[in-house]
Amino acid sequence: MKFVDEASISVEAGDGGNGVASFRREKYIPKGGPDGGDGGDGGSVYLLADSGLNTLVDFRHMRRHRAERGQNGMGRNCTGRSGEDIYVRVPVGTRVTDEETQENIGELLKHGDELLVAKGGFHGIGNARFKSSTNRTPRQFTMGTEGERRQLHLELILLADVGLLGMPNAGKSSLISKVSSARPKVADYPFTTLYPNLGVVSVGASRSFVVADIPGVIEGASEGAGLGIQFLKHLDRTRLLLHLVDIAPMDEEIDPAEEVRKIAAELENYSPELAERERWLVLNKVDLLDDDEVEARRNRLLEELSWQGPVYAISAATGEGTGKLVYALMDHLEQLREDEQVEQDSEDDEPWDPLRSL
Repeated sequence: MKFVDEASISVEAGDGGNGVASFRREKYIPKGGPDGGDGGDGGSVYLLADSGLNTLVDFRHMRRHRAERGQNGMGRNCTGRSGEDIYVRVPVGTRVTDEETQENIGELLKHGDELLVAKGGFHGIGNARFKSSTNRTPRQFTMGTEGERRQLHLELILLADVGLLGMPNAGKSSLISKVSSARPKVADYPFTTLYPNLGVVSVGASRSFVVADIPGVIEGASEGAGLGIQFLKHLDRTRLLLHLVDIAPMDEEIDPAEEVRKIAAELENYSPELAERERWLVLNKVDLLDDDEVEARRNRLLEELSWQGPVYAISAATGEGTGKLVYALMDHLEQLREDEQVEQDSEDDEPWDPLRSL
């Protein structure tokens, strides 16, 4: 199935049913009075997060979603039936934007999350509701209001703890296939990854994290070169970035330090906030060099970059060093989750301040 991470759809909530003007007419009851009932409310449109979906490809063919209109009111004080709501299933991680106003309507981050995107119209009022001591035979009634109509832009952003970043052929797909059950296409030529891949890395009982592998970024991506930066958005929700570097490039004229700088520049052009995300340097393909050469190239690279963060040397092809990297990632992510929980608990324990919302 083709991976599609953007789609446009139109949603139309149902109109409210009209109220009705009616008068009771029965034998031997000459003055029955008003008995027009109210209309029914129009159905609303909701988006429903479903973990069983992983692409927006279905919306390439199902672009219009319309809820049911409310039924009109009837005589004998009968209220019209409300229109049924509809639930449109979308993948977990979908961000919803109004195309006309560019309003960010919301995000669906967990299975079962619901998001109201178009509210149904309000029902009309029948003439029985207008009866009073001074108006015994009201003839007025109201029409139902129109349901909301919107043109929505759906954007799927993968949910992952760790994002893989690097030039094409740096070994991102090889790494995710080595440490998880994901099986992306792997070959000995660049540009093999065309769509993002997710892999779950398990390091023991109840200890796991999710890795996202995106297509390689090249210089000029922010101006549209290669696959551009259309897939960098899938790193927005990651806690940590792994920057893979080919330490033994086939072309000896390629400078690994310069490759790192190019990716950092593209990242900055795309999102300064993402560029500030914690980033670890991973030197790949050490199996092609002897230990002394690996150490020499490692030291030269770190010196040229003035790198201060964590550095790991691995071989995604043979698995060398990947175990150490995976356990370090798991320990770090668990610490981040614990810190987030402590921060959340402290916010929940703060005394309520009535002036805070002013």
